[in-house]
Amino acid sequence: MMSSEAEEKPNIDTAPELAESEDMESLRQELAEEQAKAEVNLAGWQRAQADFTNFKRRSEQEREEFIRFVNAGLLLELLPVLDDLERALEHVPAKLSGAAWVDGVKLIYRKFSAVLEAQGLTQIEALGEPFDPNLHEAVRQEKGREGIIIEEIRKGYQLHDKVVRPTMVVVGNEEDLDMDKEDE
Repeated sequence: MMSSEAEEKPNIDTAPELAESEDMESLRQELAEEQAKAEVNLAGWQRAQADFTNFKRRSEQEREEFIRFVNAGLLLELLPVLDDLERALEHVPAKLSGAAWVDGVKLIYRKFSAVLEAQGLTQIEALGEPFDPNLHEAVRQEKGREGIIIEEIRKGYQLHDKVVRPTMVVVGNEEDLDMDKEDE
């Protein structure tokens, strides 16, 4: 009987070791699964954090853009008034050019222009420049250097580098320019 007891005893000792190794293996597997879940959750959280940061940045840019251009409609409505003031000052008779009221109108024009510039409105330079359809609106062509603006009909303006009114221009087409050179 002793031999059977001796044989059974090692089996009893190996059974707990076997159970422990199975428990350890299942714990390792559970740990690996939980670590994988944690990594997935961390990656998702990081993506959500990056998305939120991008959303905040984009919202701030849109808000700044909105603020920059919120007055564009009003400024566009004021441009004809500025045009009228310029035309009036251009056509003041020479004998009235030194009158106090003419000087007052000139002062008003300069102040008005300064206020518009302070809001980000800038005049588009055109005369002598190459024609650019993004900045200029051609109303006709006349003889002159090909593609060069030879006359400005109406001033154009940009608001913070965005065209709010293109400059109306006359563009040269080199027509009859070669004949004039031959005649000389």
